[in-house]
Amino acid sequence: MLLPPKVTPRAFERLAAINAKEPAPKALRVAVEGGGCSGFQYDLKLEATAAAEDLVIVGEGDLAAQKVLIDPVSLPFLQDAVIDYTQELIGARFVVQNPNATSSCGCGISFSM
Repeated sequence: MLLPPKVTPRAFERLAAINAKEPAPKALRVAVEGGGCSGFQYDLKLEATAAAEDLVIVGEGDLAAQKVLIDPVSLPFLQDAVIDYTQELIGARFVVQNPNATSSCGCGISFSM
């Protein structure tokens, strides 16, 4: 059984802040693609609509309008991962903490399994 990824309240809060500036709310799509320096890489982008086959993770409470989308091909790579938002000295960004990754590069975008 696949355990879907979890999305932290902090990630949903940042998505809500981004959407507050948009004319229509958008969802955060988290996908895994081949490439990068470690074999796979995360592709994070905003999208207006979900595809019929997407897993849709919805925020709770006041954040119920916020959504994260994951396509069925990426889902096995993101099993039991945590999607978060972090602010550090080097910048602020959405991050994926993936227990399935055996190694990753310094940027945190590329990983191997």
